[in-house]
Amino acid sequence: MDWNRIEGNWKQVKGKVKEQWGRLTDDDLDVIEGNRDQLEGKIQERYGIAKDQVRKDVDTWYSSQRW
Repeated sequence: MDWNRIEGNWKQVKGKVKEQWGRLTDDDLDVIEGNRDQLEGKIQERYGIAKDQVRKDVDTWYSSQRW
C-alpha cells in the first residue's frame, strides 16, 4: 500500500497510528487526515523527536504493517 491509499483509508488506519503513537489525540488525527507531513509534525511536537528520526520511525511503522 502506498501512502496515497493511507490517506484514502485514513479512518481505518488512524486506529493503528493511535496504537503506535498514543500521545496523538483524536483531534490531532482528525486534522492530519492521512497527510504524512502533518503526521510527522505532530509526532515531533508530542514526543520531542528530531525530524529525521520521526521520518525513520514512520517508515519503520509503515513497512511493518500488514496492509
